Amino acid sequence: MFQSFDVTADPTQGPARLATLRTRMADERLDAFLVPRADAHQGEYVAECDKRLEWLTGFTGSAGFCIALADIAGVFVDGRYRNQVRQQVSLDHFTPVHWPEVQPGPWLLEQLPDGGRIGFDPWLHTAAEMEKLAKALGDGFELVASDNLVDLLWEGRPTAPHGRIVPHDIEFSGKSHADKRQELAAELRKAGQKVAVLTLSDSIAWLLNIRGDDIPHIPVVQGFALLHDDARVDLFTHPARDRDISDHLGPEVRLLPDAEFGAALAALDGPVRVDKASAPLAVGRILEEAGLAIVWGEDPCILPKAAKNAVEVEGARQAHLRDAVAMVEFLTWFDATVPATRITEIDVVTQLETQRRAGNTLMDISFETIAGSGPNGAIMHYRVSEETSRHLQEGELIVVDSGGQYRDGTTDITRTLPIGAVGEEEKTCFTRVLQGMIAISRAHWPKGLAGRDLDALARFPLWVAHQDFNHGTGHGVGSYLSVHEGPQRISKVSEVALVPGMILSNEPGYYRDGAFGIRLENLIVVEPAEVPEGGDADREMLRFETLTWVPIDRRLVVVEMLSRDERAWLNGYHATVLDKLADQVSPAAKAWLTAACAPV
Repeated sequence: MFQSFDVTADPTQGPARLATLRTRMADERLDAFLVPRADAHQGEYVAECDKRLEWLTGFTGSAGFCIALADIAGVFVDGRYRNQVRQQVSLDHFTPVHWPEVQPGPWLLEQLPDGGRIGFDPWLHTAAEMEKLAKALGDGFELVASDNLVDLLWEGRPTAPHGRIVPHDIEFSGKSHADKRQELAAELRKAGQKVAVLTLSDSIAWLLNIRGDDIPHIPVVQGFALLHDDARVDLFTHPARDRDISDHLGPEVRLLPDAEFGAALAALDGPVRVDKASAPLAVGRILEEAGLAIVWGEDPCILPKAAKNAVEVEGARQAHLRDAVAMVEFLTWFDATVPATRITEIDVVTQLETQRRAGNTLMDISFETIAGSGPNGAIMHYRVSEETSRHLQEGELIVVDSGGQYRDGTTDITRTLPIGAVGEEEKTCFTRVLQGMIAISRAHWPKGLAGRDLDALARFPLWVAHQDFNHGTGHGVGSYLSVHEGPQRISKVSEVALVPGMILSNEPGYYRDGAFGIRLENLIVVEPAEVPEGGDADREMLRFETLTWVPIDRRLVVVEMLSRDERAWLNGYHATVLDKLADQVSPAAKAWLTAACAPV
């Protein structure tokens, strides 16, 4: 099994660790210390050695941070984790804070009205983040770059990962790393920049067409890189790695020990391009101390990586079809088993991974499968463990959010399933969520619009019922890379224009605390929209192509709530699902699929 059900955090240890941290803070004359979830590469998913927030607080979510003071320790989490954090931390010692509604600057001003010294590790916070905090705090506060106090206290801290580096072949990438380097180097020369600093692991993996296993379920190699204006790259990574990658990388890419990264920065010729939003503050400080000119600019890999080429898009299509076969086999098993047989959430996760493995092309799961039944379904990023796993109960819903890593693509799909007969309220809420998914799927929009311009389409059916969901409608997805990829998003705050080739999720939901959760998710890719009869031929419009082809549970749909166009979309979707998969699944699954795809 790729997935583990071990209990990974113990909140009972948090109070003692917090007390020890406070003692160390007093020794360093610090009034507060920042403990982020993020690592030096600002990835959403981190290695065991970088789970500082979990070690201190017990909170295991993929986003958040703690600000520890002498008399209060705030744990800042977004809407996805507000139920989870209260279950995982000692509420007598840690105070959940609603973020981003409450920002760290104003919160610190309230807690420390007379000012104070705020300690932080400059390798774990970006220049943009600390600049924003300094502006919010104003006079009376000192931001103190220090050693990481958690690392100094963490006994038995795991070592940094240093797995193999493997080539990502051009049959999957669609472009050689030499061509990618040349194209980006030309941009640097045009801008008058000598070198770009790369700190994001997925940017480096994309640029050099390499993959690794440093982060669970995310095939990246941790390290830092320097892209020079002559297309050379220096890759700084763990020195214990197997160096048997030189034939793939060639003479223009050097592998160097990560300990030499700081000295290499100081020895550069400027101007040096640094991404203020993703590079550690320490990078900028090293360059400034060396007297080098810094140009704050976006990581040059970000947009090319997000806009998949034709080979990557076709790979995504094929990966999703294989994944759909596994999903249909799983759903066939589920309906034949539940509710007659008493099973657990762990049984659900295990069976789904078994089906994905059956095709012998699965490299890993793309994240730990969420299988939340009943009230656990209302925990948006619920992690099932031996401690939390419930038996499925008749009359409840279960949210199954899962995905696979294949060499030609990354998948992510959510289906909400009934456990026997469920109530009318659950069906009504499900139908509103479905209407939001359909709205995004059918959308056409003018070129140049961003995800924030589409986000409301998914929410409107819920809004009219005075309901909503506390997460974005969609996140970007990589090509055999991170299941959560930026900068593309469909959310209220996304300002990045959507362009052809960007893969995103389409996943509205609804969550009722202590009762049930609902989420539906397909992956979609941006493509040019054809001009319909009567349309303006000179107006450039975009739309989404659906990548995910798995039935949506018709038993939860209140058909009378659907408009004619919504019903036509659902029936058309299911007809395509049946056409694509009927000859790819087992006889039992084909019978199940035929029934599941019947028109409404």
